[in-house]
Amino acid sequence: MNVPARKVSAENPALPAAIGAILAEIGDVPVVTEDKVVRKKSRDFFWYSPILNEELAQKSADIFVSPRNEADLVTLVRACVRHRVPITPRGGATGNYGQAVPMERGVLLDMTNFASIEWVKPGRVRCGAGLLMGKLDQELKPSGQEIRLHPSTKRTATIGGFVAGGSGGVGSVTYGGLREPGNILAARIVTVEDEPRIIELRGDAAQKINRAYGTTGIITALEMPLAPAWPWYDVIVTFDDFAKLLDAGFAAAKADGVVKKLMSGIAWPLPDYFGQLKPCCPEGKHILACMIAEASLESFRDIVEPLGGMITLETPTREEAGSVPLYEYTWNHTTLQMLKADRSVTYLQCLYPHDRVRESILETAAMFPEELIPHCEFIRFGGNLSASALPVIRYTTKERLYDIINAHEAHGVMIANPHVISLEDGSRHKRVDADQAGFKAEIDPYGLLNPGKMKSYVPVKA
Repeated sequence: MNVPARKVSAENPALPAAIGAILAEIGDVPVVTEDKVVRKKSRDFFWYSPILNEELAQKSADIFVSPRNEADLVTLVRACVRHRVPITPRGGATGNYGQAVPMERGVLLDMTNFASIEWVKPGRVRCGAGLLMGKLDQELKPSGQEIRLHPSTKRTATIGGFVAGGSGGVGSVTYGGLREPGNILAARIVTVEDEPRIIELRGDAAQKINRAYGTTGIITALEMPLAPAWPWYDVIVTFDDFAKLLDAGFAAAKADGVVKKLMSGIAWPLPDYFGQLKPCCPEGKHILACMIAEASLESFRDIVEPLGGMITLETPTREEAGSVPLYEYTWNHTTLQMLKADRSVTYLQCLYPHDRVRESILETAAMFPEELIPHCEFIRFGGNLSASALPVIRYTTKERLYDIINAHEAHGVMIANPHVISLEDGSRHKRVDADQAGFKAEIDPYGLLNPGKMKSYVPVKA
């Protein structure tokens, strides 16, 4: 096989020769070597952060490899270990923290060929890690079931990427996040050793690969819990006062008899950037964006209308091509809608104390009236009803952004910093009892999996 001449990496001068050796050893496993294509594939949505955009914009892999099955994957991994070449797994590349960006060049591993459904049973499904989540839900419809949780990027995100890089999303108002027991049932992984192993992680052990950015094993298959597929309605409720919106959102979120999937509080002027939804978002009004089961609509109205809410949209959720479901205006899609018009903004990720959610949101918003636009997502966390938030920040400098972060933490608000690369710096409330670092030592002794993303890890082999 002819290997194009490549610029020698300053980080690893031997890498081009090692890449040539890998290409010779993996046979007909599909590979892209064209620099322009590989560079484009080496990106995700890190540009939401001006800080990460500076740090990651020039990062790229050397080659883009798309194994067709586990045999291909094991062949590739064995060659990468032999030549000490880094591997960065990639799903749909819809993450925001540079999870799919190769920090030390090497192989960008495309997992989208792992897209089959092994089986569907009552309450659970087993499928390939590269399966698009939107496609998965379509395939589940005949069984009357759907996935419990998904990001706002459901239609373009893979299930493996969500588990490896996400924490929760649409559905978290009912089921909590991925870290809650029962929200990941099992994971099948390939280790990165001299002789790769295939391991099944079940129950709590599966948390070792949750939100680890692909550093603790290459996920090939997942077993996930399912929920009943209700007829969902997209509902927008407008409010004159954001405090009243929070009262209504909290009341509806804690109403156990109301079947819901999404409850997002979004302050004006964010709804002014909502494209085709603007007719439902009157000037100056704050909105509560919700997904409510058809059978619960009347009960939902009985909660929000006496608290000052006016319903301006109530329509069945549509996800077919050409439509835009309401959830694509919530979670971090809220930030994206404004970024389309104003690239000077960015965001934070917050978790408010469950016993003073309303007070914390209003306090922190009042501290930065010209810089912070409130946006919160009602969720369950550790068994309590709480709210996470992705407030939009008018960015000026890195120093000022950290002033805002520090002020939130001083008021008891947890920050999962989306402006840093490593797990340790970003996920300050991340689950640690799964011993991800210790597990990485077992399955990636040379530290080849997504190096730079678990900065505290010291390879156990040279």
